[in-house]
Amino acid sequence: MPQGDHIELHQKRHGRRLDYEERKRKREAREVHKRSKDARKLLGAKGKRFAKKRYAEKAQMKKTLKMHDESTSRQKADDDVQEGALPPYLLDRDQTQRAKVLSNTIKQKRKEKAGKWDVPLPKVRPVAEEEMFKVLRTGKRKILWKRMVIKATFVGAGFTRKPPKYEWFIRPTGLRFTKAHVTHPELKCTFNLDIISVKKNPNGPMYTSLGVMTRGTIIEVNVSELGLVTPAGKVVWGKDAQVTNNSEMMGVSMLSCKCRVILKFCYGGLSTCLYHTDVFLTDAVAF
Repeated sequence: MPQGDHIELHQKRHGRRLDYEERKRKREAREVHKRSKDARKLLGAKGKRFAKKRYAEKAQMKKTLKMHDESTSRQKADDDVQEGALPPYLLDRDQTQRAKVLSNTIKQKRKEKAGKWDVPLPKVRPVAEEEMFKVLRTGKRKILWKRMVIKATFVGAGFTRKPPKYEWFIRPTGLRFTKAHVTHPELKCTFNLDIISVKKNPNGPMYTSLGVMTRGTIIEVNVSELGLVTPAGKVVWGKDAQVTNNSEMMGVSMLSCKCRVILKFCYGGLSTCLYHTDVFLTDAVAF
């Protein structure tokens, strides 16, 4: 029996390959064709087991889709006797009501697992490679395989650069951000919070692994200062937020290393956002 999670521990310490997400995406894309081939070719006991497994998966998928449809569908209201007289044009009309959003904790977690997220910027312009990287010519032979990232980036606290010989992507110190101005949609104020990690860059998994923060990037921020708690009473340490501006164009000070990024919190089911146009012009913690 294994005596420890050596693989998980190694991944936490050293991370994954830069092309891990891309290889995973291609592997999942090929899996569809393999599954289709198995459904056609498998016979006998193997075919029965495969069909039973796929039947259960499809049933679960239909339940998930139905749950999403219920959150926004109209349902017929109960036949309650209302006080007062109804206008004539409403007598023969069925009263409908909006189904309430699934608010309890269990259904909310199911929705999050199903991948239903609402963000302030659902669509963003893709960034070309020429805008993201600058070709770095180094050495006597002027090699061209090095790239310097010219967008805002985030690296962890214990980050150490590789030796120059093995460093493919260079992230300048002046464009490494550690803090962000985050707009809270319910409290209607802006906080200067620490960045924990970059969750997803819409331009591709490679930019996510490099920690590049372009417009539309989902990042995780430390909200322990806000005192948010879950329904179970646990303290919320991190929340996802989306970058809604081009942070590298906002006149960032290279010494303070404060990220002038306008962010909006993202929730599993709902995201109501308050937009500020001058968040990056002030250093106030809240206003």
